[in-house]
Amino acid sequence: MSDQTIIENCSPTLAGLKTGNLFSVEYEDRKRVEEDVRRLNRLLGDKGIRVIPVSFGRKRALIYFYRPSKLRKDMGDRDAAQILRKCGYTDSDPDTCVVRLISRLKEWRTFPHEIGLFLGYPPEDVRGFMEHRDTGCKCTGFWRVYGDREEAEKNFSRYRKCTRIYSEQWRRGRTLDQLAVKLP
Repeated sequence: MSDQTIIENCSPTLAGLKTGNLFSVEYEDRKRVEEDVRRLNRLLGDKGIRVIPVSFGRKRALIYFYRPSKLRKDMGDRDAAQILRKCGYTDSDPDTCVVRLISRLKEWRTFPHEIGLFLGYPPEDVRGFMEHRDTGCKCTGFWRVYGDREEAEKNFSRYRKCTRIYSEQWRRGRTLDQLAVKLP
């Protein structure tokens, strides 16, 4: 898993703007993916970032790149907690929730709909998607928006700008460690 892949997929999380990102990588050797994950955790752990493989398919691994402190805050939201309870999460502890999400990913053929909560999507939009899918969506960007369109579009713009800036900085020689903002 290259640093370029991380920049392309996770810049808003590196910058501390977003709770997490989920992306897939092709692999031939599972051990290589696990080594890359360990390398990233050593490199970025003190910046408040955690990286875990959440599933392995035949040739692709699904990677969750996130900030536990932001996830803890997100999971503390009353609406998020209510959605999680309805989806069978019995504990609001972020680590326990991530373990349950991994289990749900194995159970489902598609992504479990609550996954947006693990990526920092507003609970209102996660609930909207779960209840309405394609109807009533106000706009689409990094996620489908059912609530505050204006705020979501501002976030979409921030995320795109962040990725553009981080990509430029990385091409100029900045490392992931240098680009990652330290958060508790």
